[in-house]
Amino acid sequence: MGKLNFKISEFIESDVAKKNSINNFPDIQSLDNILNLIVFCMQPIRDLINAPVIITSGYRSASVNKLVLGANNSQHLTGQAADFIVKGMSPSEIIAVIKNSKIEFDQLINEYNRWVHVSYNSVKNRNQILKIL
Repeated sequence: MGKLNFKISEFIESDVAKKNSINNFPDIQSLDNILNLIVFCMQPIRDLINAPVIITSGYRSASVNKLVLGANNSQHLTGQAADFIVKGMSPSEIIAVIKNSKIEFDQLINEYNRWVHVSYNSVKNRNQILKIL
């Protein structure tokens, strides 16, 4: 693998956590999951699209997840998911490019036509493509 374009901090930083003085640092297993997400999903997506991928939400502590009204079983809680955008591309366009590649993923979700949610599970990926309106 070549150069990595991501920093762990991009997956941990949270305006909601800062605003509410919440520690949003992951445990070691979640940190390992973030690294897998970067290496097997996010970097390959970045390389495929050949444009900056902007993380809008990554790991969330239980407190942060509750404040953002995240699902109780959200993969953000375990560091297995990230939401992102690519300037100049719609979520549908991003998903179409990833779908036609060999990139492994658990879920790809077009959320409200505003961003893409991607998750990676090192045990078993479902390769689900969903849309939330």
